[in-house]
This record gives sequence, C-alpha cells and structure tokens, in this order.
Amino acid sequence: QVQLVESGGGLVQAGGSLRLSCVASRLTFSTVAMAWFRQAPGKEREFVAGISWIRSSTKYLDSVKGRFTISRDNARNTVYLQMNSLKPEDTGVYYCAATGRWDAWRTHDMNYWGEGTLVTVSS
Repeated sequence: QVQLVESGGGLVQAGGSLRLSCVASRLTFSTVAMAWFRQAPGKEREFVAGISWIRSSTKYLDSVKGRFTISRDNARNTVYLQMNSLKPEDTGVYYCAATGRWDAWRTHDMNYWGEGTLVTVSS
C-alpha cells in the first residue's frame, strides 16, 4: 500500500519559516500528483498546495501564494512544502496526500493520506 510520512512540523514565531517533507513509499504509476492540506482547530481540512510528479505544475491556495512553495524530488519520492513568512492563521495539522488526478484538489479527490504533522505559529 502507498505510505506517506510527513515531517518538519513544529513551533515557529510569526514571520519565520518551516519546511515540511513527505516521503512516499510503494507508489504506483497511478499516483500522478501530490498535495498538502491543512486543518486548523474547529475548521474543515483545506487544500494548501499541489504538484504533479511529471510536469511539476503547481497550484496554491490563494492565501499562501508568494509565501509557500511546493516542490518534489522524484529520485527520493519526496515532496516538500517550504513555508515562509508564516502567520498565526497558518497554524494547523498539515497532511500530505496522493491522488490519481492532476486536475482536482478537493479533499475527496485524494486517495492516500499521511498522518499529519503539526505546525504552530505563535504571534
């Protein structure tokens, strides 16, 4: 089965940076894109960023554009989320996800999920 393991979360002051990593194992060719989602306390899980394995095309939540960068290392089966200029509203559990679609980034479009890594941004 596909396994996704996130790391890199932690506590950071507003304006600081973190880089999240997601190592994927047992991937198949049916997995064509990866994404990051987040869930803040009391809120629904939302899409943050997505990337295609082949084309490196990306998509971002409007509120993180210019601050977050998603990237991948195909040789290491790893996806990264570089988060700069962090704000308190970025706080939440960040989840790595895999999908067989490249054109849909909704929660229910994802086929596999990691267990999440907590990001806390203090003010």
